[in-house]
Amino acid sequence: MTKLDKKKQVKNVFDPIAESYDFLNHLLSFGIDCYWRRKAVKLTGFKSNAKLLDVACGTGDFARVAKKKADVKNIIGLDYSKEMMLQFVRKTTWARGRLVQAVAEDIPFPDETFTNITVGFGVRNFYDIPKGLSEFYRVLENGGKATVLEFRLPRNVFFRMIYRAYFHGILPLIGRIVSKNDEAYKYLPRSVDEFESKVDTVKILRDVGFENIAVYSFTFGIVQCIIAEKK
Repeated sequence: MTKLDKKKQVKNVFDPIAESYDFLNHLLSFGIDCYWRRKAVKLTGFKSNAKLLDVACGTGDFARVAKKKADVKNIIGLDYSKEMMLQFVRKTTWARGRLVQAVAEDIPFPDETFTNITVGFGVRNFYDIPKGLSEFYRVLENGGKATVLEFRLPRNVFFRMIYRAYFHGILPLIGRIVSKNDEAYKYLPRSVDEFESKVDTVKILRDVGFENIAVYSFTFGIVQCIIAEKK
């Protein structure tokens, strides 16, 4: 698959499921996804005067946690899916006028615009991950932080077996029934498997210039939180 194909595929996957996305996220994760975002925000140590860019913002859950739990007021959301961002605006009135339709690989802001970047479960959907993370570095101020939440396969063999059975069997079935979309919830486990086997996010962050990279594991290792600083 070419990079252009990946870009189109991701948009085609997320646009049709935008209306059911939040419901399915909370259902399929048993609500633990809310905890993951809250924990990531706490670990990041946001200041209330932060200038936050939420990349692959989707329906706005990460941005909303930053606003509610850390009192961050200056927030911009960026996503390639217009339908997902429409859901963001519908449930959060303050987001109107603060959303930008764009890809992470070409962030339409000048150098050193933001103090913080968040991305929740979106890095694996970038069509060029090194370019996307280098854009993070470019638009962050010195001393700024990038916070990345992403699925991983558990290291424990027992939990990995349970996780894969759920991810490849039960999750696509429930997703298809609720969203009426067969492809979207087949894409999720495929994308996680591919990401796991091919991408070393910490190495890429280091290669593009980030330092002081901290890695945290949540919920038996099924989610990884990475916080990296631009010096």
